[in-house]
Amino acid sequence: MGYWDTQRILVTGGAGFLGSAIVEKLKARGCREVFIPRSRDYNLVEADAVRRLYQDARPTLVIHLAARVGGIGANRGNPARFFYDTLMMGVQVLDGAYQAGVAKCVVVGTVCAYPKFTPVPFREEAIWEGYPEETNAPYGLAKKMLLLQGQVYRQQYGFNTVHLLPANMYGPGDSFDLNTSHVIPAVVRKCVEAVREGRSRVEMWGTGKATREFLYVEDGAEAVLLAAERYDKPEPVNIGTRVEMSIFELVKKIASLTGFSGETVWDPSKPDGQPRRCLDVSRAEKEFGFRAVVGLDEGLRRTVEWYTSKTR
Repeated sequence: MGYWDTQRILVTGGAGFLGSAIVEKLKARGCREVFIPRSRDYNLVEADAVRRLYQDARPTLVIHLAARVGGIGANRGNPARFFYDTLMMGVQVLDGAYQAGVAKCVVVGTVCAYPKFTPVPFREEAIWEGYPEETNAPYGLAKKMLLLQGQVYRQQYGFNTVHLLPANMYGPGDSFDLNTSHVIPAVVRKCVEAVREGRSRVEMWGTGKATREFLYVEDGAEAVLLAAERYDKPEPVNIGTRVEMSIFELVKKIASLTGFSGETVWDPSKPDGQPRRCLDVSRAEKEFGFRAVVGLDEGLRRTVEWYTSKTR
């Protein structure tokens, strides 16, 4: 028997973007017992629902993904909800895992937890050295408290919980709702719709000068499972590619892939978010052998093809 076919795995957020990719990889690894709670059945903000979840699922391993998520616009419009829901879900899922005697809990955090002006490339030790960028701070701080919770539960109770800090993820299955989506799906949708409607210009938020690092969702899922199987330390681990790109260059790439040849109009009244993002990913490779394999050009091509096929 291998590691995965002996596990009963609870994946909170398992029906979501990253969660769906993780569940597919779990099945491919031979895992036969995966419990995916739906919000209509288990509201993880409520303690009673979390207790009932652990009674029903009886997991040996928890992968915690559930959170209130969205792009800059959604974060700005709902800071209290993003903070409260994300924090309460995480605090109760982690405590519930400990109370239920779960062997291990993997928490997927966020690059938004880093200070606004973190030196590039971001090293994990820098995460406590300042306040996050303001538009994402409520969400980022809620996630950062889960890092602290995991560390103190390990210190006091010996509870095996690990914390991952992924770069901005993208790929097929992402949310393309312009009210909540992140940058790649938003740009893909805007460019595809402009081509289909014969429009000669598209509007983008900010100045285009901010930089980001992007991680293909299947690579992100692989990193989570490698950490679940091989990592057992209190220090958080960056998950990414260490490839930094400006939003301006990103839009050019997506425009080319979608066939949009018109004008891009930047709206500097909208926020850029964090000025730069690029992760030092050496710890992930050293500790559990993770290295991203899908480059940005290939990942964007797959994403554009998926979206255009779904919206024809």
